Amino acid sequence: MSTALKPKHQRLALVVLALVVLVGAALLAAWGLRGQASYFYVPSDIASDPPEAGRAVRLGGMVQEGSIKTMPDGVTVAFIVGDGEATVPVRYTGITPDLFVEGSGVVADGRLAPDGTFVADSLLAKHDENYMPRELEDMSKAQAKAVVAETE
Repeated sequence: MSTALKPKHQRLALVVLALVVLVGAALLAAWGLRGQASYFYVPSDIASDPPEAGRAVRLGGMVQEGSIKTMPDGVTVAFIVGDGEATVPVRYTGITPDLFVEGSGVVADGRLAPDGTFVADSLLAKHDENYMPRELEDMSKAQAKAVVAETE
């Protein structure tokens, strides 16, 4: 009496083993990324379905005109980010990017505090499509294009 598997059963066992390994790898990847994932919210998303307090999220929107206020410590900045439907107060401690001005776009990584204030760990200032770095302002379009092509 032979206990060896027939070729058909061997293939089936290999397929099942491959599926188990694939599902295991996917679960390990998901587990590893769960702490790294940062969901993007706009102020209206936060107003309608706020993330749980303390969860790392990314907030994007426009800095409201007249809302930037520097706190007495000199390094903390408070401002309001809006998207036309809702607003979120934001507090950030650190050096702000050069392009960070009222009326410009901003993306902030941080957490929503229990009081509803978004506490940012980092800020990215966005610029419009007409932005030109100072280094390229005096160059002709062909020269600027060549410099950009060299850096890509």
